[in-house]
Amino acid sequence: MPVALRSDQVEFATRLTPALGAGGELAWSPLSVAGALGLLATGARGRTRQELAALLGPDLDTHLAALDDAVTGAPELATLTSLWVRDDLPVRPEFTAAVKARPNAAVRTADFAADPEGVRRAANAEVSEVTRGLIAELLRSGDVNSATRALLVNALWVRVRWSKPFDPADTAPHDFRSPSGTRRVPMMRGRERRPYARAAGWRMVTVAAADDLALDVLLPEDESDRGVPTTKALHALYRAAAPTDVDLALPRFEVRTRAALSGPLRACGAATVFTDDADLSGVSEHPLRVDEAVHEAVLRVDEKGAVGAAATAVVMRTVAAMPSKPVRFVVDRPFAFILRRRGGLLFLGTVTAPTDPGRAAD
Repeated sequence: MPVALRSDQVEFATRLTPALGAGGELAWSPLSVAGALGLLATGARGRTRQELAALLGPDLDTHLAALDDAVTGAPELATLTSLWVRDDLPVRPEFTAAVKARPNAAVRTADFAADPEGVRRAANAEVSEVTRGLIAELLRSGDVNSATRALLVNALWVRVRWSKPFDPADTAPHDFRSPSGTRRVPMMRGRERRPYARAAGWRMVTVAAADDLALDVLLPEDESDRGVPTTKALHALYRAAAPTDVDLALPRFEVRTRAALSGPLRACGAATVFTDDADLSGVSEHPLRVDEAVHEAVLRVDEKGAVGAAATAVVMRTVAAMPSKPVRFVVDRPFAFILRRRGGLLFLGTVTAPTDPGRAAD
């Protein structure tokens, strides 16, 4: 059955990915970043909102609702949205309501003026709890200071269990052709009928999991390609996917990325929100701008499944200032991946030189 992905989510993900890092290892959560930016956009006005909507799609409410649907109803998926507000900053009730409407959301008063370090530690502790310690320090020293007026945080954690786990006894060292040279990596093996597609210069195989989760592994026909498929290519792959006998060889891998988002977002056209011309009057009557936005994500894949965590923080301050023979799908060179649920893109990234997270724990 073809996968139906929202065009606005796919377009957002494929536009921002090259700006985050071209050609190297990358893991990020389009869902986490879009969740934070989408909320911010509901409080933006004028040119600021237009630029965010051009990146996220014009129907922000529907986009946010789709993101919420992707993270609800799974027993091993946790999420958090929190808004930390300086006690002397009046926040419009409509924006507070928009935050509280998200799953597992909270609005908190924070003493940024007297104890910015304490606020940073408290926000980090909340993220660490939701992500099971995978992201222990989203906000680094100096990210929050006495000039901070508000802090918007989004966090996500998911455990993925393959519908049919790989047998650890079949995992064996195999050559992987990374840009820096051939290296030996632990390669998992498994033959079964899986969704498979070949289109638009890419091959794709899907590893199904419980609770509507799935990992798509994407291998470019052009071995020099280090990126991810275009929006058009992804839609073509998902339309073409059909159950096929696939002999899959996939390395165990772990990817972690931390990135400041201001540069990539500016490169994608969302620049005004980071300037004194920002209009966030739907957040507060006091003039605000985004000082910085940071994102961190990690994804580990092994024989039993995967575990992933992601978090995004937006720091605001006042303005002034079946064939008979199986298809062989050997992932022995750089590839891309998508972890999705109900059409929502939880994680997207690229692997050029797999780091082994170790065998699956019992």
